[in-house]
Amino acid sequence: MNKDRESMAEKKSTWGWKAAGILFLAGSIVCTAVACGEKENQSRAEEEYDKLAELTTGENAASGPAEQPTEEPEPAVTEEPAEKDAATVLQEMGVPVPEKTVDFGDLQENTSGDIYAWIYIPDTKIDYPVLQHPTDNAYYLDYNLDGSRGYPGCIYTENYNQKDFTDPVTVLYGHNMKNGTMFAGLHRYSDAEYMEEHPYVYVYTEEGLLVYEIFAAHEYSDAHILYNHDYTEEIEFEGYLEEILSIRNMGNVVKEEVEVTAQDRILTLSTCISSKPNNRFLVQGVLLNGE
Repeated sequence: MNKDRESMAEKKSTWGWKAAGILFLAGSIVCTAVACGEKENQSRAEEEYDKLAELTTGENAASGPAEQPTEEPEPAVTEEPAEKDAATVLQEMGVPVPEKTVDFGDLQENTSGDIYAWIYIPDTKIDYPVLQHPTDNAYYLDYNLDGSRGYPGCIYTENYNQKDFTDPVTVLYGHNMKNGTMFAGLHRYSDAEYMEEHPYVYVYTEEGLLVYEIFAAHEYSDAHILYNHDYTEEIEFEGYLEEILSIRNMGNVVKEEVEVTAQDRILTLSTCISSKPNNRFLVQGVLLNGE
C-alpha cells in the first residue's frame, strides 16, 4: 500500500515538473515572440526615418518652385533694398548651409499631420522630423510615426512651446537609443573637440531655416525645464543662463566665446543618461538668424 502511494506521489511529482516545464517553455516562447515583435517594430520605425531623411538630402531633396521666364522690369522710381533670404544671411556670417529641402506638405499628408519641423546636425545621425501632439505631451515618447507603440519613438516638443520657435527656450526631446539613433549622439558633445567640429543645429520649418550655434552640453536634473520656469521674465531667463554658463563639472562643456544673452532664443535638446535615470543630458544652442 505504501508502495502504491509512493508511486502515485512520484507520478504526481513527475507530472508537476512536466507541467511546470511546459508552462515555462510556453512563457519563454511568448516572451521571445514579444521581444522579436518589438525589435521588428523598432527596425521598421528606424527604416522609415532613414527613408524620410534620404528624401530631404542632396539630389533626392524636393526641388523648389520652377523658375519662371523673366521679363525686363520697368524702371522704378525708388527701390527698397531686397530682403536677404536665410541662406544669404547665414553665408555672410560664415555659416555653411546644407543642401537640404523638406517638403512639409508631403510629410504632413503622407506621414503625420503632427510634423511641423525638421532637425538636422551634419555628420551625425540626428536627421529627424519634429512632432508635437495636440493633446498628449508624452505621446511621442512612446509612439512611432506610424502610431505603433514602442521604441524609438519620435523627436518631439511639448505644448509648453509654440511651434514657431519664438519662445525664449524651446526644448526638443528624444530617446537615448543603444544603437546610436535618435538623440543618443548628443552625448558625444561632452567632448569639447567634437563640439568644435559639429557646432551648428539646423532646424527647418515651413517658414524657413533656423540655425543655432551650440554653446553648452551638460548634465541636468530631471526637473521640467519649461514647467518650472517662466523665461519670458528677463530676470529668470538671465538666472537660468548664468546657471548654464557657470557649469564646470567633468563631462560638461561650455563655449565661453559664444555670446548668449537674455534677448536671445535658446534651443535645448534633451535626452536620458542610461546610468543616471534621474538626470538628463542637454545640448543647447543660441539662434543665429531670425527675428
